[in-house]
Amino acid sequence: MRKVGLELIGFCTVLIATWAAAGSACGKVAVFVSLVPQKYFVQQIGKDLVDIQVMIPAGADFHVYEPKPKQMVAIARARLYFAIGIEFEKARLKNLTRVNPQMKVVQTDQGIQKMPMAAHPHRDKKDAHRIEAESGQEKYHPASSGFDPHVWLSPPLVKKQAHVILTALQEFDPSHSSTYEVNYQEFVIEIEALDAELKKVFAAKRGLQFMVFHPAWGYFAHTYGLQQLAVEIEGKNPKPAQLKELIEHAREIDIKVIFVQPQYSVRNAELIAREIGGQVVFADPLAENWADNLRKVAQQIKVQLK
Repeated sequence: MRKVGLELIGFCTVLIATWAAAGSACGKVAVFVSLVPQKYFVQQIGKDLVDIQVMIPAGADFHVYEPKPKQMVAIARARLYFAIGIEFEKARLKNLTRVNPQMKVVQTDQGIQKMPMAAHPHRDKKDAHRIEAESGQEKYHPASSGFDPHVWLSPPLVKKQAHVILTALQEFDPSHSSTYEVNYQEFVIEIEALDAELKKVFAAKRGLQFMVFHPAWGYFAHTYGLQQLAVEIEGKNPKPAQLKELIEHAREIDIKVIFVQPQYSVRNAELIAREIGGQVVFADPLAENWADNLRKVAQQIKVQLK
């Protein structure tokens, strides 16, 4: 793998001299993003001024993804790379910038205070149905397993990312600065409207718990005063005793749905669902139409909250 990677780096570096000046064959700003939802964000601001490619395609697991040779070649003409703080970037961005040293990496998650990966919450047996959750008020501290990277699932956090994207595009392409600004303001209106809509959806559900297999929905839950109850503990499968406790708690508060991602096997989730007399429901954190997807997932979660 290392030998192949070095060969690709050498090959792609030769191409940079040819492509760097052009930026993109169609005259647009050539941009890479790590995840599919990021394409939505950049598209709203850049519109027809940008040519966006996604590094990790729909259906792939961003925790373990390996770039394809054609992507390593395409990276050679990219002018901007919008990163978001996922494991893939920590492992691969250095090689990508070796392929194209002129490509600017923009950390869109800058300034966002991240939560630790979810562990099972402490549960008060006197009131297992509700937990203390005041959106925007809690302080988060580091966990041994690292921070939750899923910052694109909270509209207020996406608004912060959108401003970073705007600034990067304006700095790189100042001749279209005013166009980017107008597009950004329109996107902010969309984000704020979505946020208000979701607040209404969960207005009477604050403090309730919903069960997920992989803890991807922590920021979403926190934003709307909910609590995700994850089967995985700090990103790892639970031990038998922990799983037993989780199943007992799910029965106690009458949880009947486990939300799973299409990127992962549902076998273990289906086993747990049978134990609680429930079912498995897909909730994709990496869907392309970010706004519509959050609306869909919100309705799915609302239906099962008790």
